[in-house]
Amino acid sequence: MSAAPKSIVLYWHPMSSASPIAAALAELDVPHQRIKVDIKAGEQRRPEYLALNPNGKVPTLTVDGAPMFEALAIQLWLGEQYGVERGLWPAAGTPERLQAMSWCTWAYVTYGTAIVRLQFSTMGEERLRSAAHADAAREALDGLLGLLDARLAAQPWMLGAEYSMADLLVGSVIGYSVYIGAPVAKHPHVQAWLTKVQARPAMQIEG
Repeated sequence: MSAAPKSIVLYWHPMSSASPIAAALAELDVPHQRIKVDIKAGEQRRPEYLALNPNGKVPTLTVDGAPMFEALAIQLWLGEQYGVERGLWPAAGTPERLQAMSWCTWAYVTYGTAIVRLQFSTMGEERLRSAAHADAAREALDGLLGLLDARLAAQPWMLGAEYSMADLLVGSVIGYSVYIGAPVAKHPHVQAWLTKVQARPAMQIEG
């Protein structure tokens, strides 16, 4: 493994997609600095911030001054850099690592796409709202939650017997989807697991 970074900076805003990154940093006990980006005031569009993250969004993480953006990429890097030695992320070359990569990507991409469909059809601009599209999105989410429920019926945590960063990452996405209106409560194993994930001290960190 390469030398540990000397400086980690998280650019964040409260109650945003940066919150799971703050929780991961807390769970992994990674020393870091936080810089708040006031997205309501448009600070994410300032040239100095766009130089770090051309998308003009949070989160951004800088590692010894070098920027990273996209929450999934940041989470996977944190897992590899800090999680393995702390027993919270599977080692490279193991079947568990393959599952971790797969389920984390599933949460952000496959499940995340359905979340966006539901959000736009129920909470987006008036011209994009549609009861039919919302019902279709909920049906898609219900099917995906069924897959997750079956996995959690067979084991207590995403990767088996022990909690890992995969639980934090997937749980953060599933937890957000509850707010959007995903039918999580219909899936008892997912609901019970999510309650355990959200009860961890690191998940109470605001960021």
